[in-house]
Amino acid sequence: MSDAMDVEVAHTSSSNSLTNQTGSNKRRVAYFYDAEIGNYHYGQGHPMKPHRARMTHNLVVNYGLYRKMDIFRPKLISGDQITRFHSDDYVNFLRLITPDNMSDYGRQLLRFNVGEDCPVFDGLYEFVQIYSSGSIGGAARLMQGASDIVINWAGGLHHAKKSEASGFCYVTDCVLAILELLKMHQRVLYIDIDIHHGDGVEEAFYTTNRVMTASFHKYGEYFPGTGDWKDKGYGAGENYAINCPLHDGMDDESMKNVFRPVISKIMEKFQPGAVVLQCGADSLSGDRLGCFNLSIRGHADCVAFVKSFNLPTLVLGGGGYTLRNVPRCWAYETAVLLDTPVKDTLPFNDYFEYYGPDYRLHLPVSNMQNLNSPRYLEEMTTNVLQILQQVEAAPSAAILTGQDGTTQVPDAFKMDTDEGEPNPDVRPKKNSNASIMAKDAGGV
Repeated sequence: MSDAMDVEVAHTSSSNSLTNQTGSNKRRVAYFYDAEIGNYHYGQGHPMKPHRARMTHNLVVNYGLYRKMDIFRPKLISGDQITRFHSDDYVNFLRLITPDNMSDYGRQLLRFNVGEDCPVFDGLYEFVQIYSSGSIGGAARLMQGASDIVINWAGGLHHAKKSEASGFCYVTDCVLAILELLKMHQRVLYIDIDIHHGDGVEEAFYTTNRVMTASFHKYGEYFPGTGDWKDKGYGAGENYAINCPLHDGMDDESMKNVFRPVISKIMEKFQPGAVVLQCGADSLSGDRLGCFNLSIRGHADCVAFVKSFNLPTLVLGGGGYTLRNVPRCWAYETAVLLDTPVKDTLPFNDYFEYYGPDYRLHLPVSNMQNLNSPRYLEEMTTNVLQILQQVEAAPSAAILTGQDGTTQVPDAFKMDTDEGEPNPDVRPKKNSNASIMAKDAGGV
């Protein structure tokens, strides 16, 4: 496959630019979706359901939101593009392993942590390619100025490590997208509002000051067990890993009081050129694996606040394990990104029966106790803001010319929205800098 990122255009709106929250600028929104994503199944009883992306898309279509976006189906990325962060042997293992031959790979299953949480299922490698392709293609579209906001609800799988699956994640598409954005932007901000700490992304960029990671998550006897506010990066990356550890029962007002001041200070000090926003929906009230108490509006308030800074933004999915609530959340957040009001009464759709008995977009939160006291939140936020105060304002980065004899960055993907086939005579350039970037970003 050519190094150019080819994209099939499924639909182009007649008016693809929208007014943002302030009403001052037009925001062009693109949306990546592959209908095949809903065909993959982790196994009987597994909480991860790729089908939720198909349900989300169905709501987006039946609310009429597709008319206000450019909709793309990404062509699959190659293994070489995945190995810009992940190790060759791990990616080769993902390509080869199937339910039929897994008994022959006992040692590798243990080595790469593939098993119970991250099972082997039919089409595993194609599943990885699909959700990663949308994120890399979205990053390429932002880089080339074709869109201001790009959505890939199938992405956001933030736990996988360089040579290891973890937490239902096999490949960390967030890292691959950030590496793509770093080809153009000196600084990229990663924000994670999944209830689980974004450990895979933080680890990848723990020693660099070109990427700041900010995670708002449950901490304390909870997977993955990382993300204390004192974990703030190392070496050149010290103070560039921002963690906001939270307790059970986090509600809308508490989240707003933490999220807004921290993100505002990050924008002031770090001044990113682009943002990757992971919108894991397991922080919603009533999630099967979660223990927060956010409403859909409270969750979406984080998305709207990030959008208000008018930066190129890649919006990804993530966790979310109550099947009827995840599509509600992501469809509503699509509407928020489009500045388009939608009715609370759900439109009829292919999965209408899932949303009974209320058949409404917004649901009430539970009466669970909020264990995040105002004093705790204030102290934690103060500690985080003090870390940010030590961040060098807009740190500089080396300018890479791409000329022979210099440290080169791999050519960025070229978005080809025509339906013509790529030139079969053009081969990707051999370039080792992708792995160097991964190592500089915290890879081993």
